[in-house]
Amino acid sequence: MSIQKNIIMYTTSWCPDCRAAKRYLSSKGLQWQEIDIEKEEGAAEKVVAWSGGYQTVPTFDIEGSIVVDFDRAKLNAALGL
Repeated sequence: MSIQKNIIMYTTSWCPDCRAAKRYLSSKGLQWQEIDIEKEEGAAEKVVAWSGGYQTVPTFDIEGSIVVDFDRAKLNAALGL
């Protein structure tokens, strides 16, 4: 049985990998909070700090475990899949 984790996905409206990540999480039956780094004050700065200086999206915060970019292996590991 899968336990829902607190997933925050940092995105932009124009990002194709963000759309793919949303489809992927939906296919796993997971829910997430989405934060658009171009609209939410301070969000872009968090992503830059986590990614080594880039505004890389999607970036995920899964209960404090940060996954930069849509890396399915790292994402699955953070989700416990």
